[in-house]
Amino acid sequence: MFHRRKSYLIKSEFAETLNEHFNKTNLPNQVKHGSRLIGRWMKDNKDGTTEIFAIWEYDSYEDYLDIESAIRNDSAHVARVKTWYDQHGGREFVLKEYMLEVKNEVIESTIERGK
Repeated sequence: MFHRRKSYLIKSEFAETLNEHFNKTNLPNQVKHGSRLIGRWMKDNKDGTTEIFAIWEYDSYEDYLDIESAIRNDSAHVARVKTWYDQHGGREFVLKEYMLEVKNEVIESTIERGK
Protein backbone atom coordinates (compact mmCIF):
# COMPACT_ATOMS: atom_id res chain seq x y z
CA MET A 1 0.00 0.00 0.00
CA PHE A 2 0.99 3.59 -0.63
CA HIS A 3 -0.37 6.45 1.49
CA ARG A 4 -0.14 10.19 1.17
CA ARG A 5 -1.15 13.14 3.29
CA LYS A 6 -2.41 16.24 1.47
CA SER A 7 -2.56 19.27 3.72
CA TYR A 8 -3.42 22.92 3.49
CA LEU A 9 -2.75 25.74 5.91
CA ILE A 10 -5.29 28.38 4.96
CA LYS A 11 -6.89 31.52 6.27
CA SER A 12 -9.86 30.36 8.34
CA GLU A 13 -12.28 32.55 6.38
CA PHE A 14 -11.63 30.31 3.35
CA ALA A 15 -12.24 26.92 5.07
CA GLU A 16 -15.91 26.56 4.15
CA THR A 17 -15.21 27.51 0.54
CA LEU A 18 -12.33 25.03 0.22
CA ASN A 19 -14.31 22.24 1.92
CA GLU A 20 -17.25 22.75 -0.43
CA HIS A 21 -14.91 22.63 -3.43
CA PHE A 22 -13.34 19.42 -2.13
CA ASN A 23 -16.69 17.71 -1.56
CA LYS A 24 -18.32 18.80 -4.82
CA THR A 25 -15.36 18.77 -7.22
CA ASN A 26 -12.19 17.09 -6.02
CA LEU A 27 -13.48 14.11 -4.02
CA PRO A 28 -15.81 12.76 -6.72
CA ASN A 29 -13.06 13.04 -9.32
CA GLN A 30 -10.42 11.41 -7.12
CA VAL A 31 -12.76 8.49 -6.38
CA LYS A 32 -13.78 8.22 -10.04
CA HIS A 33 -10.14 7.65 -10.97
CA GLY A 34 -9.41 5.16 -8.17
CA SER A 35 -8.14 7.14 -5.17
CA ARG A 36 -9.35 5.90 -1.79
CA LEU A 37 -9.95 8.52 0.89
CA ILE A 38 -9.15 7.30 4.40
CA GLY A 39 -10.41 10.54 5.95
CA ARG A 40 -10.25 14.31 5.86
CA TRP A 41 -10.06 16.59 8.88
CA MET A 42 -9.58 20.20 9.83
CA LYS A 43 -8.16 21.96 12.85
CA ASP A 44 -8.79 25.58 13.79
CA ASN A 45 -5.44 26.95 14.97
CA LYS A 46 -7.18 29.80 16.84
CA ASP A 47 -4.94 32.34 15.11
CA GLY A 48 -6.97 33.03 11.97
CA THR A 49 -5.62 29.93 10.24
CA THR A 50 -7.01 26.44 9.74
CA GLU A 51 -5.20 23.26 8.82
CA ILE A 52 -7.12 20.90 6.54
CA PHE A 53 -5.65 17.52 5.72
CA ALA A 54 -6.62 14.26 4.06
CA ILE A 55 -5.11 10.78 4.08
CA TRP A 56 -5.32 8.90 0.77
CA GLU A 57 -4.56 5.24 0.05
CA TYR A 58 -3.43 3.55 -3.17
CA ASP A 59 -2.44 0.00 -4.03
CA SER A 60 1.07 1.18 -4.93
CA TYR A 61 3.13 4.25 -5.75
CA GLU A 62 2.76 3.39 -9.44
CA ASP A 63 -1.05 3.33 -9.07
CA TYR A 64 -0.88 6.73 -7.39
CA LEU A 65 1.11 8.12 -10.33
CA ASP A 66 -1.35 6.61 -12.85
CA ILE A 67 -4.35 8.02 -10.96
CA GLU A 68 -2.80 11.48 -10.68
CA SER A 69 -2.03 11.44 -14.39
CA ALA A 70 -5.63 10.47 -15.20
CA ILE A 71 -6.92 13.30 -13.00
CA ARG A 72 -4.64 15.88 -14.66
CA ASN A 73 -5.78 14.64 -18.08
CA ASP A 74 -9.51 14.73 -17.24
CA SER A 75 -10.42 17.82 -19.25
CA ALA A 76 -13.88 18.19 -17.69
CA HIS A 77 -12.37 18.16 -14.21
CA VAL A 78 -9.61 20.59 -15.17
CA ALA A 79 -12.29 22.95 -16.52
CA ARG A 80 -14.32 22.69 -13.27
CA VAL A 81 -11.25 23.51 -11.20
CA LYS A 82 -10.36 26.47 -13.42
CA THR A 83 -13.94 27.78 -13.14
CA TRP A 84 -13.78 27.47 -9.35
CA TYR A 85 -10.51 29.39 -9.20
CA ASP A 86 -11.90 32.04 -11.55
CA GLN A 87 -14.95 32.46 -9.29
CA HIS A 88 -12.60 33.23 -6.40
CA GLY A 89 -10.28 35.68 -8.15
CA GLY A 90 -8.06 33.33 -10.14
CA ARG A 91 -5.58 30.62 -9.18
CA GLU A 92 -2.70 32.96 -8.34
CA PHE A 93 -4.97 35.15 -6.19
CA VAL A 94 -6.33 32.16 -4.23
CA LEU A 95 -2.85 30.75 -3.66
CA LYS A 96 -1.49 34.13 -2.54
CA GLU A 97 -4.49 35.40 -0.56
CA TYR A 98 -5.92 32.32 1.16
CA MET A 99 -3.52 29.37 1.03
CA LEU A 100 -0.51 29.85 3.24
CA GLU A 101 0.98 26.38 2.72
CA VAL A 102 0.14 23.28 0.67
CA LYS A 103 1.89 19.94 1.18
CA ASN A 104 1.63 16.58 -0.53
CA GLU A 105 3.59 14.08 1.57
CA VAL A 106 4.29 10.36 1.52
CA ILE A 107 3.42 8.80 4.86
CA GLU A 108 4.39 5.39 6.20
CA SER A 109 2.63 3.14 8.65
CA THR A 110 4.35 2.24 11.91
CA ILE A 111 2.13 -0.79 12.49
CA GLU A 112 3.55 -4.22 11.75
CA ARG A 113 1.00 -6.15 9.70
CA GLY A 114 0.43 -9.88 9.96
CA LYS A 115 1.79 -10.37 13.47
